[in-house]
Amino acid sequence: VRFVQQPQVLARIVSAVFALIVFACLVGDGYMSRPEDPQLFCIFNHNEDACRYGIGIGGLAFLACIFFFMVDVYFPQISNTTDRKYLVLADLGFSGLWTFLWFIGFCFLTNQWSWTRAEDVYIGADSARAAITFSFFSIFSW
Repeated sequence: VRFVQQPQVLARIVSAVFALIVFACLVGDGYMSRPEDPQLFCIFNHNEDACRYGIGIGGLAFLACIFFFMVDVYFPQISNTTDRKYLVLADLGFSGLWTFLWFIGFCFLTNQWSWTRAEDVYIGADSARAAITFSFFSIFSW
């Protein structure tokens, strides 16, 4: 219980949940098709890169959270100070990079959503808004 109450562990769990939400929203409802055309397109202004970027950073962020959570579990058992230093620096560097990538993702998804025509969105608007919202929250959780 004390381990889970540590601030870095709580932040990592919150970051993993946010990343999973972004990933799931884009995989589940990020692509749609018109009734007359069966070809799928991205809900964000028909820009495939927007969906791919959101899915990519969401999936990789979730996997990274799992990896760093496991590092947090085994961190007290690591006696070598050099290894501990490198793990902390890797965590710090990755968190900084992913904060920047979430900011880029939020700006990119928001821009593409603002250019999306309302008649192109039959379903999935709530998932698109959720992906944008949780990518914004992820900036602060990372």
